[in-house]
Amino acid sequence: MTQQGDTNWWDKLYDETAQDTAPAPTSDSLDERYDSAAATTTALPAPLPGAPAPPPEADEGPDPTSGPATVLDAAPAPPAAVTPPAAPAGTPFVQVPSPRPRTGHVGTRPPTYEAEPTALPAARPGELDALVADTVLDGARYGAYTLRAVSVRGDSARYRGEPRRDALLTARFGQDEAALVLVAVAAGRRGSEHTHLAAADACRWIAESVGRSHARLSEDIRAGRRGDLKSGLHRLTDRTYGKLRARAAERGLDHEEYTAGLRCLLLTADPDCRTRVFFGVGTGGLFRLRDGAWQDIEPLLPDPATTVGGPVVGFGSPPRPRPATAPDPAEVPEAGEEGDRLTMRLGVADPPGRPFVEDPLPPPAEPFRFRASVARPGDTLLLASHGLAEPMRGEPSLARELAARWAGAEPPGLAAFLADTQLRVTGYADDRTGVAVWEA
Repeated sequence: MTQQGDTNWWDKLYDETAQDTAPAPTSDSLDERYDSAAATTTALPAPLPGAPAPPPEADEGPDPTSGPATVLDAAPAPPAAVTPPAAPAGTPFVQVPSPRPRTGHVGTRPPTYEAEPTALPAARPGELDALVADTVLDGARYGAYTLRAVSVRGDSARYRGEPRRDALLTARFGQDEAALVLVAVAAGRRGSEHTHLAAADACRWIAESVGRSHARLSEDIRAGRRGDLKSGLHRLTDRTYGKLRARAAERGLDHEEYTAGLRCLLLTADPDCRTRVFFGVGTGGLFRLRDGAWQDIEPLLPDPATTVGGPVVGFGSPPRPRPATAPDPAEVPEAGEEGDRLTMRLGVADPPGRPFVEDPLPPPAEPFRFRASVARPGDTLLLASHGLAEPMRGEPSLARELAARWAGAEPPGLAAFLADTQLRVTGYADDRTGVAVWEA
């Protein structure tokens, strides 16, 4: 452009020090000015009036490990026979946000407590690692199932500023089809300020034991070795309670002040395996939603004479006789048709030398529970802590409402599952922890 020399006219347009220039000759056309402006800003031109709007970006879809996304409280779709009119060309795309899920209630009247947290638990500067969040939410999808897990502080604890006594731990051990998923739920007892710490310890210690033996546990589940699983998991559970008693002694507490009920689910990632294993100690519930109706499948309590597990190394175990030369494990024949050798020891190694021996510890106050069941497509399995199992059994409207919400083909998303498990019932204000498994 002849009158501006080597300097681009767009750079000088808003320069207050530059003097006005004379009108440009006709060779300085509108196209030349547009090309000059585009070269300076690198900005894309705005669409011309009447031009169609660009299509929205394609949705990449939900993460395959977190389960399908669910639109909450969406308006129902129009009937198939009615075709909605198409929007005219050029109509901008507007995304309307869905309403947030809100906590409701069932029964004749709402509960006395507020639906949302009010008071935080007291904190001490030197014990901040003992703080517990109000809510824990998790989920995953492996093989033929979708997992949802939540632990929520109860209404009464929220009102009084007490910590959540329930603990929840989800963990995956191993890779691919041999991977093993553990969900541990521990419910601390009332009457002790340390109960939430005991619940967290119980979840962590059972997870450590399962993790060390996950390869053999996964193999036993896929092979259907029910006897091996029951005896091995019984041993690991007793070992966890032995540690709880030892920790109570370290803190100068009675063992009843530092304990918790423990309930666990074991699931493999093998899509061809639908065996779901439950085990644990203490109160709670195990339910199955099948064909639109709930079934209470809590294992029956065994005979008290059979509730004592095997000796636990390091917690009152007598020394085991050991051969001078240990045989090759490959040469040891498996005992029984199902081969219980694979799981009886579960990787619990003898300590070097003679173990410390003390008086045998009593078994847990509650007997060991175990159930291995084969799921059907369309089933929903629910493992519940005491705070959720009680209203499930005592308030039929809660069971009916959850059955209606969870009977669909798609499992709920995390936010919807949280809202579902928080359906409030008058008279039930304890912590709630629920683990649900949807079978594809």
